[in-house]
Amino acid sequence: MENTDILVSGGGIAGLALAYWLRKAGFRPVVVERAPAPRPGGQTVDLRGAGRTVITRMGLLDRVRELAVDQRGIALVDRDGRHTARLPTELFGGEGIVSDLEILRGDLAAVLYEATAEDVEYRFDDSITALTEDADGVHVTFENAPPRRFDLVVGADGLHSVTRRLAFGPESELVVPIGGYTAWFTARTELDLDGWFLMYNAPGGLVATARPGRLPGETKAGLSFRSAPIAYDRRDRAAQQRLLAEKFTGAGWETDRLLAAMADADDFYFESLGQVRLNDFTRGRTALIGDAACCPTPLTGLGTSLALVGAYLLAGELAAARGDFTTAYATYQHRMQPYAAKARELPPGGMTGYAPGSAAMIRLRAASMRWMTRWPLRRLMEAQVAKASEVELPDYATEFALPRG
Repeated sequence: MENTDILVSGGGIAGLALAYWLRKAGFRPVVVERAPAPRPGGQTVDLRGAGRTVITRMGLLDRVRELAVDQRGIALVDRDGRHTARLPTELFGGEGIVSDLEILRGDLAAVLYEATAEDVEYRFDDSITALTEDADGVHVTFENAPPRRFDLVVGADGLHSVTRRLAFGPESELVVPIGGYTAWFTARTELDLDGWFLMYNAPGGLVATARPGRLPGETKAGLSFRSAPIAYDRRDRAAQQRLLAEKFTGAGWETDRLLAAMADADDFYFESLGQVRLNDFTRGRTALIGDAACCPTPLTGLGTSLALVGAYLLAGELAAARGDFTTAYATYQHRMQPYAAKARELPPGGMTGYAPGSAAMIRLRAASMRWMTRWPLRRLMEAQVAKASEVELPDYATEFALPRG
């Protein structure tokens, strides 16, 4: 085995899953994460298609089911809270807009961290600042830790990946905005959800959402809006919340209550919506996985599947090639690129379909959801759902020392 010392930048779903598989294959991953500890909370993520298969092969599916969020499905509501359209979770084989297996991002990360904590080195509260590659490895400098050499580096550090910027180029050239912004937070307020993921559209391209959390009385809220690119400070939470208040105050339904709850949320997160467009997920000794490589935006519901599948394929190919990264990276690229390209295809209408601008288009959106179980819209929905499984997952049981079957 060669190239066994591997730095993984990012302790989210992709980085944790990669560390798991690398250790199974006999590599020595080190995970560096900017946060001071594993990040709790967060919004609900789908486990569908090939992503669910990867979790199953990890032997973690039962644990994930124990922590899954109980949801009846998605329902559109009007400004008075009346349901205008519904899609229960059991439709489309349990892999519709809301799948039958969803878990809070922080809970999934905790499951993966627990599965790796004993034999993976973690460096929290730190980040990469420079990469210098030579014929034998990569010299890495950090914000806090002393410099260190690694055989390989993998960026799993999200949409705003530092690793990608250092090794591939500036974000402005690799991330394509899709015309919107979104915020997520936990709302400590009682809303009558009745088990549904509720979505409200208001004219002007506004979207407010509320869905059940795992704990009693916990609501996972979202506020999104359509917009051309705007300048904002990613570290200025107060300014971000003022922007949302300007957009959503008086917009109807429960938006004012959500805004009030937003001010007290300890997990508020604001983000531009963009897609990463890369022809190659590797360069030299550096590779990218998850959102750093191929963020599809939350509109597709496939970000978690891409993270889990990318981690599995990259680790599996490195194991199959006995650490020969040139061979492994090429095969990883060959297997992953078509899956990522398919996953980046937005649902019909894209951001405009998600956040209609007028009352008439909002009514048309509700009608479209009601027709989604009928031909021809059912066929479009089935095609969207099928994307989650449209990748071959080789059997790496021997490389990972797993039982077959």
